[in-house]
Amino acid sequence: MELFYSKVKPDKLLHIVYRVDDFYKMQNKKRQNIVEEKEFIQLSAMKLKKNDSFVPHQHIYKRGEKEVIAQESWVVIKGSVECHFYDFNKHILAKPILKVGDCSVTLLCGHNYVILEDDTLVYEYKTGPYKGQHMDKEFLND
Repeated sequence: MELFYSKVKPDKLLHIVYRVDDFYKMQNKKRQNIVEEKEFIQLSAMKLKKNDSFVPHQHIYKRGEKEVIAQESWVVIKGSVECHFYDFNKHILAKPILKVGDCSVTLLCGHNYVILEDDTLVYEYKTGPYKGQHMDKEFLND
């Protein structure tokens, strides 16, 4: 797992890259949290065996936070993607490349993705609810 901390505010974790190879290195664990529980977006890797199961459940409504930021994750299913991770000062912090099975998580600050192969397929996950672009994002100059 690669953790990208701010150069401007060194105690702030901004971006995470979890490689598919990290998943296969999980020893004697069924689950590894990729994102800390305090974050709005939750992401875990789960290494499961045939016939593993869970207790049936549903999630309950809970009071929301007063101030939230959209957090986003991309999982590459096919192809490859170059991430552009930004810092608080809107300068590029890192440009990791994601391959099949890899994922990125943006907790804070900006990001952009450059698709490196035709027919690339990604799953994108974000915290919601989505209330329109004007309430969701501001654009950065690359």
